[in-house]
Amino acid sequence: MNAIATYQYETLQVSVTDNILTVTLNRPHKKNAMSFQVIDELIAVAGRISKDKTIRAVILNGAEGTFCAGIDLGDLNHPKNQAFAIWELIKPWQSSFQRVCLIWRDLPVPVIAVLEGYCIGAGLQLALACDVRISHPDCQLSIMEAKWGLVPDMGLTQSAFGVVREDVLKELAMTARIINATDGKELGLISHCSETPLEQAQQLAAEFAERSPDAVLASKRVINAMHHQPATTLYKEKIWQIKMMLGRNRKLALRKAKQASTTFAKRQFR
Repeated sequence: MNAIATYQYETLQVSVTDNILTVTLNRPHKKNAMSFQVIDELIAVAGRISKDKTIRAVILNGAEGTFCAGIDLGDLNHPKNQAFAIWELIKPWQSSFQRVCLIWRDLPVPVIAVLEGYCIGAGLQLALACDVRISHPDCQLSIMEAKWGLVPDMGLTQSAFGVVREDVLKELAMTARIINATDGKELGLISHCSETPLEQAQQLAAEFAERSPDAVLASKRVINAMHHQPATTLYKEKIWQIKMMLGRNRKLALRKAKQASTTFAKRQFR
């Protein structure tokens, strides 16, 4: 058995078959929402993958028919986590929230996201950082943060750059609209739609594994370099998130999610 799969994970299932590693988000009771523990374990397993030269491809999916329903708001808003979350936003390098997504883009092997059920907020930002996204046509997709009075701050400025048109990304981020994967494919969010997305991902991973691992790595690195963004864009994500969290319209956004008649205050920032 590959050593990566022998580690104990509380929120993930990890398996290796024919040098193809599958990482499954395993919190089905929370629709695989991304808790702080999920973030830590995803970063840890990705770090192990980056050092293992036997792995030829990675498949990232979710347990029981759902990819990821976003950040675990109960975990994020818990008082015990507030100091950590604030530090992640103010520190001058990548936050853990950004790293948990962007680390997959930086791995030396192709990463295929298999999307089913819900792929919302943090889930969609994670998927966009993967090299290929294969989705069931009925999967629900959304850049959901605006609904909660927040801004997407998990590396979207880098992961979506060159993948989705700027006008499309703005519309989705500003409206927090939920779309299905069929529409998502037309907009560029999804690479392939399939009634059996995991099976198609396994076939594609096997196809990658037939090629020189160095050629596959070089292709990923060269094409990623076409759309390189400076690190300052990541810091801008964090600065704007701090403004959103401290702004007067944040609480109103939470209220409006439950009571549609709520009205927002005048725009606070410029």
